[in-house]
Amino acid sequence: MSLNTRAIAVLGAVVVIGAGTVGGSIAFATGQPSPSDYRATVTVGRSSHEITTPLCGGKGTPLSEQEQSECQDKAKTKLAAGEIPTSDVVASDRIGVGVTPKVADRGWFAFTNGGTQGQFSLASDNKGSTFSGMVPASTALSATGKTLVTVVEADPTTQDIYSVWYFQLKTQTA
Repeated sequence: MSLNTRAIAVLGAVVVIGAGTVGGSIAFATGQPSPSDYRATVTVGRSSHEITTPLCGGKGTPLSEQEQSECQDKAKTKLAAGEIPTSDVVASDRIGVGVTPKVADRGWFAFTNGGTQGQFSLASDNKGSTFSGMVPASTALSATGKTLVTVVEADPTTQDIYSVWYFQLKTQTA
C-alpha cells in the first residue's frame, strides 16, 4: 500500500496545524494564573458553570461546627442578595456535578433542596470520581422555582467537611 502525494501533503498540513495549535496553547497558558485545586462545576443541559472558589473552606483543613453554621448563614445572606452563581434550567434538562481531582480524592457529595423528599442527592460519598453523572432536572428541582445545589468536599470515613460550594438553579418554562 502506498500513499499518494496528495495524502502526504494533507497529513503534513495536519501535523503543522496541530503543532502550531499546541505551541500557541502553551504560550497562552503560560500567561494565565493556575487554576484552583478546589473547584466545582455544575452542568445543566449542555452548559456548565464552574465555581472557582468554595463559599466556605478550601484550605485543606476541616471546618469546625461553628464554621459550618457560619457557612450556612453566609449562604442564606448571599442567596438573598443574589450573589450565588445561578443558571436557568427547564424540567427536560439534565443536571450533573463535577469536582477537581484533589476534591474527588478526599471525597464529596452533592444534593439539591428539591425533589419529592425535599432533598435530592446528585452524588453521595463519591471518592475518586470527579463527576456525578447526569440526572433529569425534573427529579431534582424544587417546586418554588429556585433550587439550591450544594456541593460538599467531605471525608466519608471521618465525616469531616472541608469545602462547600453553592449554586442556584432557576426553573424556566420550556
